[in-house]
Amino acid sequence: MVSLVERLVPDELWELFRRVVPPTEVTRPQGGGRRRAGDREVLAAIVFVATSGCTWRQLPPVFGPCWQTVYRRFAQWSQARVWGRLHRVVLDELGSRGELDWSRCAIDSVSLRAAKGPLTGPNPTDRGKNGSKIHLVTDRNGLPISIGISAANLHDSQDLEPLVRGIPPIRSPRGPRRRRPGRLHADKGYDYDRLRTWLRSRSITPRIARKGIESSQRLGRHRWVVERTVSWLTGCRRLHRRYERKPEHFLAFAGIAATLIVHRRLSQLGKTGMPS
Repeated sequence: MVSLVERLVPDELWELFRRVVPPTEVTRPQGGGRRRAGDREVLAAIVFVATSGCTWRQLPPVFGPCWQTVYRRFAQWSQARVWGRLHRVVLDELGSRGELDWSRCAIDSVSLRAAKGPLTGPNPTDRGKNGSKIHLVTDRNGLPISIGISAANLHDSQDLEPLVRGIPPIRSPRGPRRRRPGRLHADKGYDYDRLRTWLRSRSITPRIARKGIESSQRLGRHRWVVERTVSWLTGCRRLHRRYERKPEHFLAFAGIAATLIVHRRLSQLGKTGMPS
């Protein structure tokens, strides 16, 4: 029977995580003290908090370490940008197998209520309630390759450039790493000539719906994948509402959700017997 820790953190994900987690001192110089909680058990507890949406204090004791230890390790790893590096490592695994389709990508955002903290603002689509946004770029199959956060009152067009710049150089089956899609699909919220000019300067063909000219459904046959990915992100129940005061912790949970989505695709390849 597979334990809860092995189910939440499979062997493949654990091996990838070990590549990016910073080294720690296993023994104390002065001796004594309790044995340090295992990183795999802590990682499983963090994934449980992210997917179940429970608070840190509600973390069940089945994982071993107490909730204070789990939260402390989560804060340390978030400060060390472990989650972003883990996301990139999993993308590299998919990219090396040719499972990332760069021919056309899509960009979109989702707003959610926020209790407190920086990078929050009145949400124009939610009666001015305080909120934050998650912005993401996906490949043609809907796999998130770049993710960011902002206040809910930030216009989508202002986050396109940093989000595209944030696409990491990802391995390819042959040739150099790649970080630029062939085309970028977006809705009318990104309908600005300066964005089209900027994308063309980076050899990216813009496919942005024009206000008053093109139907909102015209790009739906290509852009629906990013909307599906948004629903996958909200499947991570910790992202239903922002409870984190620190923006880096909120970004960490968004990065964990994106990593789980990409790793799920990697696991499906393993089950079909694809070569690694």
